Amino acid sequence: MADQNHLQLTVIKENDNHNQNQVPEEDSDYFQRAQWLRAATLGATDGLVTTASLMMGVGAVQKDINAMILIGFAALFAGACSMAIGEFVSVYSQLDIELAQIKRETNIRAQNHEQQEGEDKKEGLPNPFLAAIASAVAFSLGGIIPIVAAGFIPNHKVRMSVVVAVVSLALFVFGGVGAVLGKSPAVRSCARVLIGGWMAMAITFGLTKLIGSAGMEI
Repeated sequence: MADQNHLQLTVIKENDNHNQNQVPEEDSDYFQRAQWLRAATLGATDGLVTTASLMMGVGAVQKDINAMILIGFAALFAGACSMAIGEFVSVYSQLDIELAQIKRETNIRAQNHEQQEGEDKKEGLPNPFLAAIASAVAFSLGGIIPIVAAGFIPNHKVRMSVVVAVVSLALFVFGGVGAVLGKSPAVRSCARVLIGGWMAMAITFGLTKLIGSAGMEI
């Protein structure tokens, strides 16, 4: 009788441990959505900073609004393509690794005459094409912000100031969204994103101004 009670307690403990180790399906779905949203936020921030920095660089040596807008669109197109290709290659490499792992596990299960779970696991694999499109769209959404901000202001100094102000506001919003999704302190996250964006724009502006001035002197 004592042995039977001990066996029952052992089975109950093992079941409890198994249930604790399992991640609820709702939590798993939320985690995946949060990861996608966080990646989209980072992509939009990248597009915002890259496009704005290049526009500020051109604005340092050119007062023509057409040149500034043109370089903004060039940065948007080039950055979106680069992000899409990079994400596609990265996710495809991850897909190859996971498929190879599933194949190994399937062979081991077949040798041990265990139940096959390969098809279930394949349903949750990443999609390289979807990841590439999402990265390009996120970058484009961020990159279009400084272009729209500068497109309707003919005065050069006012245009540059408006671009910095609008980009700063967008960086603050993106930093806050990233903090919420990453469950990190909002103030610290916003400060990091803002300072990083300001540094990128300032460095690009300063170096382009320096190179442009040296070129004009020569």
